[in-house]
Amino acid sequence: MELMPWRPFGTLGSTRKELDSFLNRFFPATPATGAFTEEWLPSVDISETKNNFIVKAELPGLDAKDVNVSLSGDLLTIKGEKKKEEEEKDEHHHFIETYSGSFQRSFQLPTPVKGGDVEATFDKGVLKVTVPKVEEAEKKEIEIKVK
Repeated sequence: MELMPWRPFGTLGSTRKELDSFLNRFFPATPATGAFTEEWLPSVDISETKNNFIVKAELPGLDAKDVNVSLSGDLLTIKGEKKKEEEEKDEHHHFIETYSGSFQRSFQLPTPVKGGDVEATFDKGVLKVTVPKVEEAEKKEIEIKVK
C-alpha cells in the first residue's frame, strides 16, 4: 500500500467550477454581474398596481429614439443600443466602466394585459412602461333549476 499526502483543499478548485457552471445554467448573468462580461443589461424594476404593471428601466446616456419597446401577448421586450463615444485623437483611456453596445431584455407578465393601451415615457434616462391589465370577469352565481 502506498501512502499519499493529504490535501484537504486539493479538489476545491474543480468543485468551484462545477458549482459555477450549475448556477450559470439556472441564473444567467444579471446587470450586477455584467461588469465582468461584455454584455450590457440595463437595470429594471417591475411593480404592479390594481390595474397596471409598471416597468422602469435605467438607460443612462440614451435617448428615446435609441430604445424600442414591444409587446407580444404577455411578453414585454425592451431593446436598444448605446453608441460608444468617439475617442479624441490624443485621448488615451486608463480606465473605462461605461457600457456601450446593444441590449435586449424580455419579461413575461404574470397575467393577461391590454396590448393596445400600453404607454411608454422617457425622462432623465429612465424608461417607464405602463401596461394595463385585462379586467377580470366578474364572478356570477348561476342558479340551478330543478325539473
